[in-house]
Amino acid sequence: MTDILLVEDHEELNELICVFLRREGYLVKGVFSGEEALDYLSERRVKMVILDVSLPEMDGFAVCASIRENSNTPILFLSARVDKEDKMNGFMQGADDYVEKPVDMDILCAKIKALIRREYSLKQENTMIHSGSISIDTEAQQVFVHHKKIALTVKEYELLLLLAQNPGKTLRKEYLFDRIWGADSFSENQTLTVHIKTLRDKIEEDPRKPERIQTVWGVGYKYEEI
Repeated sequence: MTDILLVEDHEELNELICVFLRREGYLVKGVFSGEEALDYLSERRVKMVILDVSLPEMDGFAVCASIRENSNTPILFLSARVDKEDKMNGFMQGADDYVEKPVDMDILCAKIKALIRREYSLKQENTMIHSGSISIDTEAQQVFVHHKKIALTVKEYELLLLLAQNPGKTLRKEYLFDRIWGADSFSENQTLTVHIKTLRDKIEEDPRKPERIQTVWGVGYKYEEI
């Protein structure tokens, strides 16, 4: 997963900020227009968006509003437009913070760290787990895909929860079986394969070409957030 999507049409500033943030250890993708940003976000997830206000054709306010229709990803505005009205508009469109240009890189970095820490610590404390377009209500034991509730059996739910809590990690078949069915279970390992198939049928766009639950041949399965 990309850490930061930077949307800045000034090429030199875009590259400067990208270089600085990469040195801080972030995975950064720089784009130069709102349309590019929305195209990128339609296919990939990011931890946060840094968004210039004065962009060609589609301005930052419109981009922010569009992102907010489908996502709670933290958004930080970066702009030379520092009037109170502009800042208020930014927050009304759903921004989490607003940084003035010229950019103080240390302040920018501190705000990025604070937003990411707040967002992902809240996710851990909340009863809701948000994993791409899937949301899991651990208290009610309910699962939603694109905000629509889906029906899962108890074991399907437990298996999805375990996978979603370990995104990007390859989990061995033996580990998954022992955690869900127990080492002393009379079930067979084939049970895991069957449950993976039924889960894919319910959460994948195309179960024959799974993107969320991926097979790591000879080892186990890996869950990817999309």
